[in-house]
Amino acid sequence: MTAPDAVPDPVMARIAEGQERATAGDPAGAAAVFAEVWEQIGGDAGDPLHVVSLAHFMADVQDDPVEELRWDQRALAAVDGLTDERAQRYHATLAVRGFLPSLHLNLAADHQRLGDRAAALGHLDRAEAAVSALHDDGYGAMIRGGVARLRAELGPG
Repeated sequence: MTAPDAVPDPVMARIAEGQERATAGDPAGAAAVFAEVWEQIGGDAGDPLHVVSLAHFMADVQDDPVEELRWDQRALAAVDGLTDERAQRYHATLAVRGFLPSLHLNLAADHQRLGDRAAALGHLDRAEAAVSALHDDGYGAMIRGGVARLRAELGPG
């Protein structure tokens, strides 16, 4: 999904290819695509949009919850180097603050699975504080729903 006036981004296309494999039930195939792209972009030193996107999706195909947490932490760290201008060269509607609810929600869920309630609550609070950045669309509803479900599971801080 690119803006009409955007320059095609072959790295984002490869990331989307990996995500399609994951959605089709092939997490190992997705992880292989993601690993190849990770090497291609230079890992954490790559373009922040690529690093955020790739690490975010790579986390989802991990079997080990510690590895999932590590990839989600990479995604959050990379967002600090991402600008709205760079994100909007890929898609006109993207804004960096719109990445934060999902990134923090994923980290909260990771910490919950690992038994660190305090860290989970901290990231969940950040996700809740950031949901106003989401659009009123299917994606926004999905993230808001995930935040509400995890809040119900964890209870108040």
